[in-house]
Amino acid sequence: MSHRADEIRKRIAKRKRDRGIVGSQNNETSQRTSLFMSEEERYGGVYSPPTYEGGPGNQRGAHPLFRTEVFIFKILFSAVLVLVTAIVFKNGSPLFDKAKEVVHYSLEEEFQFATVSKWYRDQFGEPLALFNNVTTDSEKAENETEVAQLAVPASGKVLESFKDNGQGIMVETNRPSVEAMNEGIIIEAGEKEDTGLTIVLQHADGTKSWYGNLDKIDVPLYDFVEKGKELGKIKLSENQKGTYYFAIKKGDSFIDPIQVIQFE
Repeated sequence: MSHRADEIRKRIAKRKRDRGIVGSQNNETSQRTSLFMSEEERYGGVYSPPTYEGGPGNQRGAHPLFRTEVFIFKILFSAVLVLVTAIVFKNGSPLFDKAKEVVHYSLEEEFQFATVSKWYRDQFGEPLALFNNVTTDSEKAENETEVAQLAVPASGKVLESFKDNGQGIMVETNRPSVEAMNEGIIIEAGEKEDTGLTIVLQHADGTKSWYGNLDKIDVPLYDFVEKGKELGKIKLSENQKGTYYFAIKKGDSFIDPIQVIQFE
């Protein structure tokens, strides 16, 4: 009996010793793991960065923001809209006259980029000045004076007056380029049948200024330009003189530029 008790005590002592050794090894392992654990050991396998692959319905490699069903819906909606518009115009019923007027206006009237741009600046300031929009009284007065006085595109002698063609004037100048008479948005920049290489600038008050017979255009389409900004080059002759076309259009009618700007 005593011999059996001694064996039991020896087994218990051995278990305690083994348990102590294993505990110290576990502590060392945990310390080593926390300090030197690799990405594979930490996550229990091979580490891979997150991907955009979704569930079973998603195609492999598809963009996470692109939804096929939304894209198809937009195409179908556009087709239905075109079909309904065609039916409205084919139908001679007076019930659709109002709808026809709305469609005509949307397609024929130019969007007033310059007006919207001016409203945004008046409400919020320049895009980079949203957090520093403090203007002194002297700066406000100076800005109002600059807006009231239009810039001369290029000073010179008027060779063809507004009365001669009913649209614009031809000016002879020794200046190498034309400048914007006021701030606005470039809505046209290219060849025109009557005025050659032409720039059309849309202003916040609804007017448009035309600069034609140019040799080169220096501004991109739909760019916002300040008053006095160089728009394009004038083709000069051997005597360092050239001619350019200038017109101001308000609504559907042209006005005489000489009434608002002094060229000579």
